[in-house]
Amino acid sequence: MNFYRTLPLLSLGFAPVIAHADIVDDSKATLTLRNFYYNHDLRDVKAPAQSKIEEWAQGFIFKAQSGYTDTPIGVGVDVYAGLGLKLDSSPGRSGSELLPGFTKRLGSGRDSDPSSVDQYSEGTAALKFKYSKTELKVGGLFPKIPLVFAGDSRLLPQFFEGAMLDSQEIDHFTFSLGQMRQTNYRGFSHSGDMQTGNYLSVSSDRFNYLGTTWNPVQSFTLGVWAGELEDVYRQKLITATQFVDVGAWRLSGTLNYTDTGEQGSALAGPLDSRLTSVLTSAAYGMHKVTLGYQYNAGNNALPFLQETDLPGVANAIQVMRFDRAQERSWQGRYDINFAGWGVPGLTAFARYVHGDNFEINGQPGKEWERNIDLSYVIQSGTFKDVALRWRNVEIQGDATGRRDENRVILSYTIALK
Repeated sequence: MNFYRTLPLLSLGFAPVIAHADIVDDSKATLTLRNFYYNHDLRDVKAPAQSKIEEWAQGFIFKAQSGYTDTPIGVGVDVYAGLGLKLDSSPGRSGSELLPGFTKRLGSGRDSDPSSVDQYSEGTAALKFKYSKTELKVGGLFPKIPLVFAGDSRLLPQFFEGAMLDSQEIDHFTFSLGQMRQTNYRGFSHSGDMQTGNYLSVSSDRFNYLGTTWNPVQSFTLGVWAGELEDVYRQKLITATQFVDVGAWRLSGTLNYTDTGEQGSALAGPLDSRLTSVLTSAAYGMHKVTLGYQYNAGNNALPFLQETDLPGVANAIQVMRFDRAQERSWQGRYDINFAGWGVPGLTAFARYVHGDNFEINGQPGKEWERNIDLSYVIQSGTFKDVALRWRNVEIQGDATGRRDENRVILSYTIALK
């Protein structure tokens, strides 16, 4: 029996023994309704299997976090359950990864039946233990650390199964270590081994990491991290962020360096990725301008845990990552908060990233991505806190061809406790 899938039952079994006021009084639960429309135009992609991807689905995301028992070592439980419903799809338009495919659900190849399921569900739970300022979680996890940042860019969020330990016993320092054993990919309805981004034929059932973050003052943070996907890659990351206020301006900068090589049996072959990225920004009132630069000095594309976000990679944006061997890229972004013009809740940004200096089939290559992102959160009335977001992207490159994509997301989170 899978231990992680028994955690909800275990937690119910323990409840009469360890239930205390703190575990109830400090608990919280939410239900998020997420309506997601996805359209990806593939008309200019070389030899596409279909002309477009277009699907529409409704998601329900339930999360509950208990408090801790009033015992020397506090005990609690976190629970997650997700439900996805198909609203519109067809075999000729599937592949958005909002919904699993029938054959993916059964663990075989997708091409034999490209249909998406009508509905699917998933769930997990984690036992958690706390002593002083140290916390251990075992079971279903939603890690948000630089090397393992669970993705949430489709209908239901990505989660991992494993263990995480975080400690803040020393002032200004956070120490973290953990092990991930499986993950649930958005195109599947079950958990499995962790695939390697940029090397999808390679997977492993063990990712170990450790790291520390130093935050001596509010305006400065330094992090040092190391991790390895067993028999695939070993990775080190150094990240530093500084901001300073100059009058009404806020200036900030982030510098990241990621060094990756092969590990153990080297299932992806020899690896050499040395990626440096920097982001600088200036914010004044309702406006913010960001400039970025990124360069992979290695001879291989960056390995990472597939479908996770990459906060340590400045130009890893909505679709592309600009992390090919020897690739360099530049980013320009402009954010605006329309509250300054009397429309609170309305925000937007435009972003452009251009990459070059890499090779495709022995020839010099280049690529770019442009994003427009518009969000509005209703501020009052019956529909207060309902959020609507439109994400538009255009990409073009020697390896990707031209693609256009639109995502429309309507979401509302209900506090149940």
